[in-house]
Amino acid sequence: MSSRTLPVATFARTVLGSGPGLALAHGAGSSVAGTYGPILEGLAARHTVVGIDYPGSGDTPRSTTPLSLDDLADQLVAAAVAEGLETFAVSGYSLGGPVAIRAAARHPERVTALVLTATFPHRDNHLALALSIWRKLAESGDRAVLAEYLTMMALGADALEAMSAEQLRQAIGFTAAGVADGTPEHADLAPRVDVRDDMPHITAPTLVISTTQDRFTSTRLHHELADTIPGARLVEMRTGHLPMVERPEEWQKLITAFLARDSA
Repeated sequence: MSSRTLPVATFARTVLGSGPGLALAHGAGSSVAGTYGPILEGLAARHTVVGIDYPGSGDTPRSTTPLSLDDLADQLVAAAVAEGLETFAVSGYSLGGPVAIRAAARHPERVTALVLTATFPHRDNHLALALSIWRKLAESGDRAVLAEYLTMMALGADALEAMSAEQLRQAIGFTAAGVADGTPEHADLAPRVDVRDDMPHITAPTLVISTTQDRFTSTRLHHELADTIPGARLVEMRTGHLPMVERPEEWQKLITAFLARDSA
């Protein structure tokens, strides 16, 4: 069906549910479970969900070479096809947003809709600096300091300031335990990403979810996505970079409602 030859699907993957296809592209330093875990069952109630773990995440071995956006996009599509999905929507979070856009650009016959959350079309100076610090901390091996940085950066102001000292300590510990081994490679890929040439040619209906308290990906980048992808719709969530932690039910409803409307 696609004009491009797909690779063999080699990345570890999660498959749940039944119904129309929905492929999931997770964020850097995370995994399918880490990004979508709180809403996976809700998504799978209406869709056949297929998500891949990037190299160094979940059960996918760490890469010995720099990651490629094209490879991640093709592996996502190949996994969905291997599970019997000829066409499917794609949800991309953070680094998964460019993966989703590239998948739609390279395989337009297969991608029926896009949902892009807390993501970016290219790096701006703020994101470049944030990623540089993230990568250096990940390479240092000091997960405790890395977790403090990620907790400060990823949680929105409302959620962060609502925490007690004990809750903050627990959040930092949880973050440290969940850091993917492949984080340095993910943080190396993110600043090299640039899908600006892809966006004007996207034909799939697109929802951009702007996380308005985001310290990683700015609302300026969210609006650039919505303004450049033809017909894209933008909605706002009052969260930081972690809607799955701060407002999971709202995030799930935005995704499923958009996909239901698009398929109606």
